[in-house]
Amino acid sequence: MHKLFVNHCTLDLTIIPDGPILIKSGREGADPTKPQMEFVETFHNGRPTIYLPGSSLKGAIRAHAERIVRTVGDDKKPSESDSKLIWASNPLDEKTIKAQEEFKKKLPADEIYKIYQESSFTDQIFGNVAIASRLRIEDAYPDTSVPVKIEERNGVAIDRVFGSVAHGPFDYQVCTSGAFKTKIHLKNFSLAQLGLIALVLRDLDAGWFGIGFAKSRGLGIVRLEYNSAVVQYPGCILRDKQVYPFGSLTPWDKIYLLGAGEFLRGDNANPYNFPTNDQEKQEVKDILLTAMDFNFGVQLRWQGDGKNGVPDLFTKAVAAWSKLLQTGGAVCAS
Repeated sequence: MHKLFVNHCTLDLTIIPDGPILIKSGREGADPTKPQMEFVETFHNGRPTIYLPGSSLKGAIRAHAERIVRTVGDDKKPSESDSKLIWASNPLDEKTIKAQEEFKKKLPADEIYKIYQESSFTDQIFGNVAIASRLRIEDAYPDTSVPVKIEERNGVAIDRVFGSVAHGPFDYQVCTSGAFKTKIHLKNFSLAQLGLIALVLRDLDAGWFGIGFAKSRGLGIVRLEYNSAVVQYPGCILRDKQVYPFGSLTPWDKIYLLGAGEFLRGDNANPYNFPTNDQEKQEVKDILLTAMDFNFGVQLRWQGDGKNGVPDLFTKAVAAWSKLLQTGGAVCAS
């Protein structure tokens, strides 16, 4: 599916600490004046700064996405002949990894799409050893208009048996104030896949799970602000406020939010089995419909987190996720 580019969603959001957070650098510096656990740092815009690595954010998002799908589906097939996809597999399980690698080796080049078909619902989004991820998260850097506040705290590790100090005392850095801006990119997605990401972000904003170090001890809780969401269709053209598929003289009758399967109709055009009836009508007055750069491609934009903003997009995507559940699970479309 990486050979085509039919739709793309970019979520622009701001992560705000709702209490102390710490993403450790993974090493202890030689400076004795600094805490033993330091916040990860990098250079950005010519100066050193703390930041939230995209890899850490993606790991937390993937873990919670797997929790959600395991709540509503199975993590294994009832039988080898069952047509349902596995909701979530363990990406660290050695047997699963070996089976995926062996399956990939046996496939001829013209049947490589079967790897995607046999992968779990979450692997189809986040990838595994056999297929690449279609979700990318940028590093979250501080918003320069909001001061970042760093504090140092002390802690000890308590022996669970004797109740005495097992390790420590030790000190660590936490960020208690600031705002970190990032973007989430999802390409060639179905609406149900976008809906799952929306649910994960909802739960992150609600404090159901956190990011970084010592989440079970009160750290890692954040709030989210949605700046914008843009859904792009690179294979379409905007003429006279109407959307035309490339090479077609017939415009869309309505403006739609479309999953990847809507662009893969025809004989052998959809070997990955994306849902083909994957659309939601969208009123143009509620969003901004424009051409992409250089007047090639079409994009829909939802601005802010108020009425007709990003939550409206999420509501439509989650509706597609609900339909998938009502059909009995992640079933391969025919």
